Amino acid sequence: MPSERELSERFEVARTSVREAMQGLVSMRVVERRGNRSYVAEHLPEVVVEPSGDGKSFVAELFETRRVLELPIFEMAAERATDEERAKIAAVAARFHPSLDIGEFRRLDREFHTTVASACGNPLLIELYGKVLDQLFRSVEFFTLLSAESNQAEVARIVADSCAAHLHIAEAFSARDAAAVRSSTKHHLDAVEQSMVDDLD
Repeated sequence: MPSERELSERFEVARTSVREAMQGLVSMRVVERRGNRSYVAEHLPEVVVEPSGDGKSFVAELFETRRVLELPIFEMAAERATDEERAKIAAVAARFHPSLDIGEFRRLDREFHTTVASACGNPLLIELYGKVLDQLFRSVEFFTLLSAESNQAEVARIVADSCAAHLHIAEAFSARDAAAVRSSTKHHLDAVEQSMVDDLD
């Protein structure tokens, strides 16, 4: 994008007006800041995937996709994260508690995984990973399994185990141990997938 001064001269408006307009575009994710320059943001198209089998097959496909993306992204983030990003990850992890209901847990779960991925420093990978999370959190199959009355005792166990898993991942981040981050994340994904596929009705 041209500089604020260039835009101000081109459109014959005050620089404050240009600055406000640019801030609006940044908040809409149409423009992104990179250092002192602004760039038109390029975003991947929305991904719409129709389940090819039953609900549990789709759950398994989502977790397979998450492992392919999440493990290297989290490992990369563990190597590249700033002290501020590590502190933010720890702060989000500290909010996990076994008593969270499933709705609160899912909101915090997404915030945690998004916060970790954002520390990898690669905008394209961050966006691609976000599309996968969108598929998971909008999934009717996920919602049906997690909300079924017959599954509530098992769902409560999954929440409690996942809260502990997130704390382990955050501790590995704080220790700057990329291998432990990858291992803890894989163990967490494997455990949740197995519980959802094998133990939920």
